Amino acid sequence: MPDVIIPGPAGRLEGRYRPGRSENAPVALILHPHPNGGGNMNTQLTLSLFDLFKDRGFSVLRFNFRGVGRSQGSWDQGLGELSDAATALDWFQALNPNAPLSWVGGHSFGAYIAMQLLMRRPEIDGFISVAPPTNMYDFSFLAPCPSSGLILNGSEDKIVPPDDVQRVVPKIRVQKGRVITHETIPGAGHFFQNKAEEMEKAVNAYLDTRLPPAWGGNFVPDPDKDES
Repeated sequence: MPDVIIPGPAGRLEGRYRPGRSENAPVALILHPHPNGGGNMNTQLTLSLFDLFKDRGFSVLRFNFRGVGRSQGSWDQGLGELSDAATALDWFQALNPNAPLSWVGGHSFGAYIAMQLLMRRPEIDGFISVAPPTNMYDFSFLAPCPSSGLILNGSEDKIVPPDDVQRVVPKIRVQKGRVITHETIPGAGHFFQNKAEEMEKAVNAYLDTRLPPAWGGNFVPDPDKDES
C-alpha cells in the first residue's frame, strides 16, 4: 500500500492510498479522530472503514491532518483540517477522474469534518459517520444534508452521550430523496472496543443497500424512478 505525500494548504499531508480494482473504481476518503486526543490515520476504526471500502474494490485514501505524524502544520480548530480534507479530496479525484461514486467516512472528529466536507462537495454520493461528536460541535450546518448516509454510535459512549446523538439526528434536514439512517450499537463505547466487528457488520449491511452489485452491493436503481 503506497505511502503518499499530498501538497496541503499548510504543507505536506502524509497519507496512505490504495488504488481500486479497476480504472473506473469508486472512491472513498476516510478521516481520523481528533488530533489532540491522539487521533491519526492508523487508529482502529479509521483502518476498519478504510478496509471495508478497499475490500469492495474502491480506491481508498486516508491521511493525517496537519500536525499529525509526518503532516506539516499545526492544529487549526477544525477550519484548517476541513481545508486539508478538501485538498486531499481534490488530489484523490485527480487520480481517479472516472470514478462513478464518491464516498466519505470518518470517526468522531473525522465524522464531523466529513459531514462538513459533503456540504461543500455536491459530488459526494454517501457518507459513513461513526460516533459524530454532536455534543461538541453544532451540526446545524446540515441544512439540508445533500447526501444519504449512515450515522452509527454506541449505546455506552461516555464521550458523546447516545441521548445527544438521538436528539440531533432527527433534526437534521435532508434534501428531497435523501435519507439519513441512524443505528446504535448495543454495548459499544466511543472507540467501539470489542465491538469493532459489530460496527463493521452494520456498515457493510448499509453499503449492501446503497451500492450496485459491481461494488459488492445489491442496489439496482428503478429506471422509472427519479433517484435524485
